Amino acid sequence: MSASTNAVCLKNLVYVFIVGLLLIPFAGFSQQTVNGSQQDATQSRKISPDLFGVFFEDISYAADGGLYGQLIQNGSFEYSPDDRKEWNPLTNWEYTTKGYGYGTISVETAAPINANNPHYVVLNIDDPGQQGVGITNLGYDGIAVKAGEVYNFSVFIKQISAEPIPVTVTLKSPSGTVYGSLSFTTTSNGWKKYTGAITVDKTSDSARLTIVAKLKSKLAIDEVSLFPKNTYKNEPNGLRADLAQAVADIHPKFVRFPGGCLVHGDGLNNIYRWKNTIGPVEIRVQQRNIWGYNQSAGLGFYEYFRFCEDIGAKALPIVAAGVSCQNSGGTWAIGGTGQRGIPMADMKQYVQDILDLIEYANGPATTTWGAKRAAAGHPKPFNLQYIGIGNEDKQTPEFRDRFKMLYDAMRVKHPEITIVGTVGPAPDGEDYDLGWNFADKLSVPVVDEHFYEKPEWFLMNNHRYDNYRRTKSHVYIGEYASWGNTLYNALCEAAFMTSVERNGDVIRMASYAPLLANLNHTSWNPNLIYFNNTDVMLTANYYVQQLFSTNQGNVYIPDVITFPKASARDTTLAASCVQDTKTGDIILKIVNAGAQSATARVNLSAFHIATVKANVQLLKGNPTDKNSLDQPKKVVPENAEIAVVDLDQYTAPAYSLSVIRLKAN
Repeated sequence: MSASTNAVCLKNLVYVFIVGLLLIPFAGFSQQTVNGSQQDATQSRKISPDLFGVFFEDISYAADGGLYGQLIQNGSFEYSPDDRKEWNPLTNWEYTTKGYGYGTISVETAAPINANNPHYVVLNIDDPGQQGVGITNLGYDGIAVKAGEVYNFSVFIKQISAEPIPVTVTLKSPSGTVYGSLSFTTTSNGWKKYTGAITVDKTSDSARLTIVAKLKSKLAIDEVSLFPKNTYKNEPNGLRADLAQAVADIHPKFVRFPGGCLVHGDGLNNIYRWKNTIGPVEIRVQQRNIWGYNQSAGLGFYEYFRFCEDIGAKALPIVAAGVSCQNSGGTWAIGGTGQRGIPMADMKQYVQDILDLIEYANGPATTTWGAKRAAAGHPKPFNLQYIGIGNEDKQTPEFRDRFKMLYDAMRVKHPEITIVGTVGPAPDGEDYDLGWNFADKLSVPVVDEHFYEKPEWFLMNNHRYDNYRRTKSHVYIGEYASWGNTLYNALCEAAFMTSVERNGDVIRMASYAPLLANLNHTSWNPNLIYFNNTDVMLTANYYVQQLFSTNQGNVYIPDVITFPKASARDTTLAASCVQDTKTGDIILKIVNAGAQSATARVNLSAFHIATVKANVQLLKGNPTDKNSLDQPKKVVPENAEIAVVDLDQYTAPAYSLSVIRLKAN
């Protein structure tokens, strides 16, 4: 055996010994220290198992009219001028009297199904005419239906007149072409839920749903609902299958929900209360959300937990820190009410509400709130591990006092829950500094950093976390994105994500934001996934997130990839090497956000590579390329193979991300 071979073997043994030490099983996720403080950026590191996830917020109609599978808009007649000045309980409904029928329609509140759902419609039909008299819902920019598909309909009706009333429900075009229908006859003088299935024989993106009574009569109508039978995982009250699948295909390790700014709300009366979002949909509390439209609460905490379970992701619910958004009342501009705190006299109950959330998620079915979870159809606990308190909050005494009340109560009652704090809306500044000082004082386990910046910021900040103290709070990068959805934006984010992997011992989690946006109702840009009623458009940024999430390792290994011909000042080049010790795979990520191809040298001498070929997923193109509804596949990863020996001089194309996976023993 030659001297050089002996040297390689010795190097391999040293490497195996070091990695073996790093991979000793551990309880939870512990921080690494060097001399009690910082850790050298060149060391191998364990990577958080929860590193890459997603953040969902009901912004840009991401829930109602989006991920939530409900196809009827304002089905419970709860829209009001408080949502928008032009709205009322009959918004998105038409009074239908075709066929020469006539009567009257009114919105009433005297005897609702539930006090949480006070409004309902009363039809007083004097003459049903040839086709009956009723109401028509326009959906969210129409109702999309597909030929051959089945749609589950339900409605609550109270028969006010003495005789049973024949009712017909129809899906049809604006011009009256019928796509499918069902009929039933009322049988109760009290509120009763009627259900049925409609099979559609034509495809349309602009269907409407009409309910008509075909007898001189009087009846009350509420909680009109229409779902595709094929929701995601066939869940009842479920999710739109193609959108949910697009999220699932990222393979996120966690889902943060339901916000964002949505959580702390536009004023104290608008704070998101999780208890208002569970139980039968007809008893949930609707309200305007901070983004200026109605939130039905049909997609509530139970559905969020089920979705996390269905896609194999951990749940990260966010609760308000006892204060409203500092931008309440329009203070994004000038004026408004600003941040307000829940009165201290009410904070004991608010703290208990959050403790009850943990019991709802994790308590046995014999507990008060665990029983409510079981009654919804899930006897087993959801195994909640994380809760976030607050979101981008102004660091005021009001915030700090209430945060500490919640934090202290949760640590005493539920020390097993990892609490995520907040340090403002920006990567620096007053709230950032004050937030970190506060987190240090309380020893908050994880803090939530946010930044929306120009793409070049992500290139210039690749080393942002290299020198973070390993003994203080871990970081959750809860919201980050560069301003745009071009390939260049995505590659700058990818370059930054290599540093997230490199610092996966101190960065616990990271999620691009926002996740979803309805193309017809977009409140914020950029977003990861855009959609309308029929199409889902995945951005270049989406594919970067997917490539990192599906190719995550549990150990970062330094000094494997270098750029021998590059200047030390070139921020457009970035790389990481990780290993998945469950499979043995070595995963290389090489980013070139520059205009010229670059040579990367991959030194594999420390590994026992088990194959002569490696799989390459390559995302490349022109920097301004972006996906659209017209060109949804303009920027997508390509799959190829490369000889392992060629990695010694790998050419990274201009404007590209290369993800290379190798089998190793």
